[in-house]
Amino acid sequence: MSRAAANAGLQSLEQATAWLRGLIDVERRPDWPYQRFSLDPIRALLARLGNPERALPVVHVAGSKGKGSTALLTEAILRGAGRRVGTYTSPHLERWTERFRVDGVEIDGSRLAAAVDQVRPHVEALCAGDARTAPTFFDAITAAALALFAEARVECAVLEVGLGGRLDSTNACEPAVTCITSIELEHTDRLGNSLAAIAAEKAGILKRGIPAVVGRLPDEALEVVERRAAEVGAPIARFGRDFEGELLDGDLEGSRIRLRDGALETATRLPLLGAPSVHNAALALACARRLLGDAVPAPALAELARSSLASVELPGRIEVVRRRPLILVDAAHTADSAQALASVLERLARPLRLVLSISEGKDVAAILAPLLPLASSLVLTRAEPVRSMAPEALASLASRLAPDLPALVEEDPRVAVRSARARCADTDAMCVTGSVYLAGIARSELRLNEIS
Repeated sequence: MSRAAANAGLQSLEQATAWLRGLIDVERRPDWPYQRFSLDPIRALLARLGNPERALPVVHVAGSKGKGSTALLTEAILRGAGRRVGTYTSPHLERWTERFRVDGVEIDGSRLAAAVDQVRPHVEALCAGDARTAPTFFDAITAAALALFAEARVECAVLEVGLGGRLDSTNACEPAVTCITSIELEHTDRLGNSLAAIAAEKAGILKRGIPAVVGRLPDEALEVVERRAAEVGAPIARFGRDFEGELLDGDLEGSRIRLRDGALETATRLPLLGAPSVHNAALALACARRLLGDAVPAPALAELARSSLASVELPGRIEVVRRRPLILVDAAHTADSAQALASVLERLARPLRLVLSISEGKDVAAILAPLLPLASSLVLTRAEPVRSMAPEALASLASRLAPDLPALVEEDPRVAVRSARARCADTDAMCVTGSVYLAGIARSELRLNEIS
């Protein structure tokens, strides 16, 4: 960006994006040591902005998987209760603006550019000073989200953790409720090589005296989370003990579910597929109930949750984007989410073409294991140039796990999606999965070519 353009301010989303890309982006810098992450830059930045996070009751959501879905489901219930909600999630599927929502609506590019422009001089001032308080890309967009929410006068906010929890930019907030959805081996290059180590990073969002909602966790991880909660005096509500969700039945149109939180109970039709959606809906109801407190009586909350969840949309979560041939797009990127996707795919009883890209640092074999036996053919690609595993390496591992499965390597993810689609008969099924990046590319490519 030229000096003149910089002095004139950021006039468009394109200019805002160009400026943001000049900051250190730890999402796309696997070489950036996790130990160098710090909350000092985001705290300094928010202080310069007048600490907009302090005016908002916040639901803060962390987890290996399901945190984005839980955030959006929580938003739906809170909006059903009449609250004006700001929601911040990451990463996006197709557009930057997806990360920022006000009252259930994706923010438009000009408003986001204005928020980034508001943050920019403070970021530049901090970058010009002590290197220890130089904000990163994620610091800047987190601050922009909070500035947006303050400008929009939202009544509460739902913030999704980007990476880990303890050192994530969103952890500078002062939450009213915290939530840990799940814990698996993921981002092991940064968060640790054991469930206990990863749990310690996620549990870093727990705050003194603030209620915590916890999903179904492995025993090793749960022990760490409960120990941290006891240290800070955070009361815990656990899935399966204090609240629960039950899948009654389902088909390609959605799921019929029952949710319970203490004496509160409701049943609804959820337009989502797979058991994880039931788990996430239960987490969302538990989060909303603890944020709303006595302001919404349990019977009223049960009814509004029933109606709110019945119309929710979660793009890229076992999403049916076409019926003939049947095409599903899913952002599964952990072993448990791959198993959940497989439980849906195994009921299709038709040839399945699978398109895959998986990020580095994942338990790739555990992701592939439930999916490869269901596939009739495989296309392997690289959705993100830096973070995604090389498709040749992915193909090598897939061939050892399923030596008889026909596989094609295609570096370009858009070509990979088009190639698999072109080979699909109307009676086939196709699933694009393995990463959020690939899910977004697939949705865009399928729509662009008018085959979605």
